Amino acid sequence: MAFQVTTATKKIASLNKRIRAIQGGTSASKTVSILLYLIDKAQSDKKPTITSIVSESIPHLKRGAMRDFKNIMKEHNYWKESNWYVQDSTYTFETGSTMEFFSADSGDKLRGARRDRLFINECNNITFDAFEQLEVRTKDFIFLDWNPTNEFWFYTEIKDKRNDVDHIKLNYLDNEALDDNVVKSIEQRKNRKGWWKVYGLGELGEVEGKIYRDWTIVDDEIDRKARLERLGIDFGYSNDPTAIVAVYYLNGAFVLDELAYLRGLSNKRIADIIINNGMENILSVADSSEPKSIDEIRGYGVNIQPAEKGKDSVCNGIQLVQDQKIEVTKRSVNIIKEYRNYLWKTDKDGVILNVPEHQFSHSMDAVRYAISSIKKTPRMFKVKASEPLKPYYSEIGI
Repeated sequence: MAFQVTTATKKIASLNKRIRAIQGGTSASKTVSILLYLIDKAQSDKKPTITSIVSESIPHLKRGAMRDFKNIMKEHNYWKESNWYVQDSTYTFETGSTMEFFSADSGDKLRGARRDRLFINECNNITFDAFEQLEVRTKDFIFLDWNPTNEFWFYTEIKDKRNDVDHIKLNYLDNEALDDNVVKSIEQRKNRKGWWKVYGLGELGEVEGKIYRDWTIVDDEIDRKARLERLGIDFGYSNDPTAIVAVYYLNGAFVLDELAYLRGLSNKRIADIIINNGMENILSVADSSEPKSIDEIRGYGVNIQPAEKGKDSVCNGIQLVQDQKIEVTKRSVNIIKEYRNYLWKTDKDGVILNVPEHQFSHSMDAVRYAISSIKKTPRMFKVKASEPLKPYYSEIGI
C-alpha cells in the first residue's frame, strides 16, 4: 500500500487551532492523513512528546488506527519492531517521542497521565465526558474525526461555542490516492440522498434506510448467568467473510459475541472454531443455501441445522430481531460495524426497498438465523461458565 500526499493531507496539515475537527465521508483519508501528520511531528520533535491515539475500544483500535499506523510506518521503512511495546501498545521514535494507543472505556487512562497531542478516532462513538477528560489533560492540540451520520456532542457542545476550533469537511474527492474502482462504487450511490449526503459528500445528515437501532455495546466478559442459546453462521469464502456469532440470553436481552469474521474459512476450520470454544453441542443455525457445507460441518461433530427460509423470511426475521433487546460485546467489531451500516436497498429514485444491502449483511444474517430459530420463546441451554472467548478478527474494514 502506497501512501501519498493528497488534498486531504494538505488540508489537515494546514490546521493550527487547539481542536482540529475533521468530519468526512467514506474513503476521504481522514484517519490516514491525521496519522501521517502525527508521525511526522513525532519524528521532528526536538524534545520528546507523548501522543495518544484513542478510540471506542481496543478491538476497534487494532482494526483501525493502530493497523493504519503500522502500515504507514512499514511502508516508509520507519518501523522498528524493538520500538513497539506490545503490552502498552506504545511506539517510541528515535527522537524519544512516544505514540500510545488506548480505548475510551479505560477509565484510568482517561483520568491518568497527561499528553502533548491527542487524536480521537471516530469520536462520535465516545461520550462527551470521555472527550472532556482527555481534552483537559492534553497540552498542545487535539484531532477529532468522524463520519457525520448524526448530530452529537461536537455540534452541540464544541462547534460555535469555543474560539479554538478548526472544523473542516472532507470527502472521497480529497483523496487522490483512492482506487478508481472504489470511486466508482461510491458514485453509484448518488441516488441515495441520505447516504450520498453523509458518506459521499461528508455533510451532516441522517442515513436513510438504517435497519437496526438502539443496540447496546457491553463489556467483553460474558456474565456467568448468561445462557448460550444459539450460534448463527453465514457462509462466505473468497469474496465474502464467514461470520459466526454466539447468541446468549440474559435478563431479557440477547447478547451477541463474535467468534469469527474471516474470508477463506474451510468447513473444517469453521468446525474447529466452534469445537475449540466448547460449543459443538449448542445448536448452530446456518445459511440453508449451502447444504453440503452444513453436512460436512455436522460430520465433524457440530450440532448444526439449516436456517428456515421461505417467502418473506428475511423481512420477518429482521422484524423479529428488531423486536428484541440486543447487546453486543465491544470486541465484536465486525458485528458493531455492520450494525451501524446495515441498510435497506433503494431504487434509482431513492425509494427504500424491503431488501437489505449485501455489503454489511454477513454477521447480520448470522444473527437473524440464530434469533429467528428461537422464535421469541427462548429455550435456555445451560452451558459451563467459560473463560472469555477469543474471537477471530478479520482484515476486512471499511
